[in-house]
Amino acid sequence: MAIKLKFPKKKRRGKAGRLFLSQDPVIRVALFVFVILAVAISGFFSYYYVKYDRIIARRFKGEVFSNSAEIYAIPTRLYLGEKIESREISAQLRQAGYTDKNGKSAIGSFRLLTGGIEVEPGPESYHSPEKATIHISDGKIESITGQSGDLEAYELEPQLITSLFDSEQRSKRQVVKYGDIPKVMVDAVLAIEDRRFFEHSGVNFVRMTEVAWIDLTHQRYAQGSSTLTMQLSRGFFLSPEKTIRRKIIEMLIAEELEQKFSKQKIFEIYANWVDLGQRGSFAISGFGEASRAYFNKDLKDLTLPEAALLAGIIQRPSYLSPYRHPERALERRNLVLDSMVETHAITKEQAERAKASPLKLAPPNVEASDAPYFVDLVRDTLIGKMNERELNDESYRIYTTLDPNLQNVAAQAVDAGMKLVDEQVKKRRTKRVKVGKNKYEIKIEPGPEAQVALIAMDPHTGEVLALVGGRNYAFSQLDHAVAKRPTGSIFKPFVYAAAINSAVNGATPAFTPASIVVDQPSTFAYGDQIYEPRNYKEEYHGEVTARYALAMSLNNATVQVAQQVGYDKVADLARSAGITSVKPTPAMALGAYDATPLDMAAAYTVFANGGTRISSVLVNSVRNSTGDVVMDFQPDKRLVLDPRVAFVMTDMMAGVLNFGTAFDVRGRYAFNAPAAGKTGTSHDGWFAGYTSNLLCIVWVGYDDYSDIRLSGAQTALPIWAEFMKKATALPQYSNVKTFSQPSGVVDVQLDKTTNLLATPSCPQTYTAAFIAGTEPNTTCDQGGVHGFFSKIFGLGNDKALPPPNSAGANGTAAGDPNPADGDPSKKKKGLLGKITGIFKNDKTADPPPKPPANNEASPH
Repeated sequence: MAIKLKFPKKKRRGKAGRLFLSQDPVIRVALFVFVILAVAISGFFSYYYVKYDRIIARRFKGEVFSNSAEIYAIPTRLYLGEKIESREISAQLRQAGYTDKNGKSAIGSFRLLTGGIEVEPGPESYHSPEKATIHISDGKIESITGQSGDLEAYELEPQLITSLFDSEQRSKRQVVKYGDIPKVMVDAVLAIEDRRFFEHSGVNFVRMTEVAWIDLTHQRYAQGSSTLTMQLSRGFFLSPEKTIRRKIIEMLIAEELEQKFSKQKIFEIYANWVDLGQRGSFAISGFGEASRAYFNKDLKDLTLPEAALLAGIIQRPSYLSPYRHPERALERRNLVLDSMVETHAITKEQAERAKASPLKLAPPNVEASDAPYFVDLVRDTLIGKMNERELNDESYRIYTTLDPNLQNVAAQAVDAGMKLVDEQVKKRRTKRVKVGKNKYEIKIEPGPEAQVALIAMDPHTGEVLALVGGRNYAFSQLDHAVAKRPTGSIFKPFVYAAAINSAVNGATPAFTPASIVVDQPSTFAYGDQIYEPRNYKEEYHGEVTARYALAMSLNNATVQVAQQVGYDKVADLARSAGITSVKPTPAMALGAYDATPLDMAAAYTVFANGGTRISSVLVNSVRNSTGDVVMDFQPDKRLVLDPRVAFVMTDMMAGVLNFGTAFDVRGRYAFNAPAAGKTGTSHDGWFAGYTSNLLCIVWVGYDDYSDIRLSGAQTALPIWAEFMKKATALPQYSNVKTFSQPSGVVDVQLDKTTNLLATPSCPQTYTAAFIAGTEPNTTCDQGGVHGFFSKIFGLGNDKALPPPNSAGANGTAAGDPNPADGDPSKKKKGLLGKITGIFKNDKTADPPPKPPANNEASPH
């Protein structure tokens, strides 16, 4: 049976379809809109995909981050007899990159022994790869044995100070690889920031849905839904504005990053990029730098609570700063630990133990750890000789002269000393003001905050061991250590040195410490200029010895000496010492011309280093990543003064501390090691002083050049004394010796009254150093009034003279007021003293000086 089928005609179907589309405007419009949107969205994504594909390729070509050159401290030196334990040495070595014998490190390794430690530098060590054994008994170094025999000292590997900062961003970063990041750090970050990081493709749509639902149903903002990859997208390529358009682009870039890089690489980039707060004026970028900044340890050594803290502050580094807001930081850290329990990264027991741990942070004082002003100077030094990009890209190691222990001491001394300065300034500005009948108010006048600089250096090598350029680096990056200021009376030793140097050149009569100079109101003419310096309180001392004039910082006497020797000779000596701004004028003698504290430190090496000026050095060498030397730095050395003159000046400046304007060093501050120095006051306060192995300059003043109206003895001297006391307590600076006296210098015992050679009939004596042949050759009996009166009144006695004493330069000189005796100015003068004005040496530091005449240097 045949079956007949009928099929609709195509023509009719097509007609019906066309009729259907044409007659339904809603669908027609909807389809049209859909097509337009599809094209627009497709175009939008295509445009930004291509655009950011190129940007990503360009931005991440090669290394994502520039490597940073690393700045290292001067090696720590261990001495025989030093108190230290093996574990302390091993801790320092670990921090420097050493491992124990079971580990592998190109820097070096160590092995703990019974009663000691064996140290073996590696091929990339600062030192040659020669091992040594340090034997320790009862907590002291008993002996040090090297491959070539017994050693008196041994240098450990230099410690890392910081990385060289990015000059444009003022950020510091230590670049790490994914393999260098400890698992505990990875787990902590993922637990609090992106739990599904290893599962999603750049955008966590599940989390985004959860957040949207919470926002909608609870009317509150939930935790963010950005993944680590999205955070990178925003941080590297987009502005922080919060718009839908930016969010879409952020997601697009995140997807692109996930296509181009592995998860490990993305986390590595994140770990080096993430912002983790501020240290001073520097941004802390990445976990490597944060580990150093917050805990002063390498990233690989982080503990669980430390890693949790870093992961916690990612959210809001400033708000959660553990230094400023420890309670917030602690609460956030504990939240991270709970999150790690939820992700099964740690157990609840581990979390509880970690929560019980307090915040163990490195000291927040930037000076103590990073030495930022020093680092700035190192950078300036190197950029003048090398390309900055080369420094960083080649990961050079910069080995500096900084001693971290001494830097800590400097920071502490400055902190304590500036509190005293602030108190004195506040007292001066506090006024009792009448506001009505019998009504008064106490008001504090406004004014600038005092600033400070401290430079400590080895006077024999020129190595700058510590440097403070200001009281708060975060507040001001102006480095006062290299700011030019009038030098005040710390310039005066160059006047007396030029005068004493005339004896070496054959001048007669030779100028000596016992030469008599006149301290009285005087007018000095120079060209068509008139100069009239004043002494403090308009107090003048008449005829005094040069030694006394320097110790008491007498202005008129000092200008008299400069005029006598010749202003040009004083200026020539000062320029040779590195004080280049001086001009041969009377005002020069009182320190009217400018120099930086760093300049003055180098200038004073002329006295502390036996007449040889040695320039300051901040960098010893620059080496590449394998330890090969790229550049060495050597100080400039030149003989400026005869060694005999330098020692005589040191002997005279010892008098400044023993009985002069700096007597408080011996008295109030009880620093009794052999030392020499000079106070100074212009508009600012200065103190320059040194021992046999350490030279230190301190400056205190205002940035606006206004007069601080306090003497150097009141401002800079306490900081210097505090620094020196703490410095000499450190093993490497404790061996303070008497100053080395060169041949051709003799110590002579003189009568205080006549300043002639003392005899038993002249019992009041002092000891001073002279260049051989220039010392007095007449005794007090032969040439002085003392002998005459002794015979009349029977003042003499048959007791032998005290033994010769070289302590003028090496301690408290015989006959000088002893710090233990109290204030020498309170001693009663005898009849002769009242009549003739003798016993000039029985004086101590003057009170604060008045503003000087002609705006020039003041008494101290």
